[in-house]
Amino acid sequence: MPTALVTGPTAGIGLAFARKLASRGFALVLVARDEERLASVAGELRGAYGVEIEIMPADLAADTTRVEERLRDRQRPVDLLVNNAGFALRKPFLANDIADEEQLLDVLVRAVLRLTHAAVPVMTERGAGAVINVSSVAGWVPRGTYSAAKAWVTSFTEGLAAQLTGTGVRAMALAPGFTRTEFHDRAQMNMTGLPSWVWLDADTLVDAALRDLRRGKTVSVPGVVYKAAAVVVPRLPRRLVQATGRRHPDRRRSAR
Repeated sequence: MPTALVTGPTAGIGLAFARKLASRGFALVLVARDEERLASVAGELRGAYGVEIEIMPADLAADTTRVEERLRDRQRPVDLLVNNAGFALRKPFLANDIADEEQLLDVLVRAVLRLTHAAVPVMTERGAGAVINVSSVAGWVPRGTYSAAKAWVTSFTEGLAAQLTGTGVRAMALAPGFTRTEFHDRAQMNMTGLPSWVWLDADTLVDAALRDLRRGKTVSVPGVVYKAAAVVVPRLPRRLVQATGRRHPDRRRSAR
């Protein structure tokens, strides 16, 4: 039975990954801060799919040591790592406490870096495995630390994928757009003005991501709207792209 470790699996895209992988027979290691919610998700998945579930309560902004140790466990190897844990700040950079900005980077950059570094050597030894790092279309435009972090995730993953050529191990960045999850509510972002056609469904998104992983893609961009944007935005004049970052986050829309 293959094993997947998923961070941030108690809601949204992470929960969709957990359900989809469990339905495909994966044993799961679920990592999140909220032990009660982890236990609830684990119970649901065990009941629905009869797979083995291990829960690891952990605050990835504070300490990734236990999760790294689990990923290095050669007796219980992890076949798929999904770095999905999210973090967002509603206020603009200069209005935030620097500790909050650093916490965002700890979750979106440092944890991705360290967990990937722990997982990949074991995978390469076995000649098989994969890492999915959840990025965002927000990384295409300059909108504060969140966008910068997501741009890093995509670039980091592309570089890693190149290094892994011929090893049997794959790395893919998943860059979703606006997705119907609790992410924006938890960040206190008002998304009511967005038209329905820009929204992605988390389950459909995960299906597309796993399909793209099988096909060997390095960057997965689910949804026709966002696939088109992925082609157009890099070709726009930088001044135009930069202008989108000048508005206050409370008055603009933020993608995952």
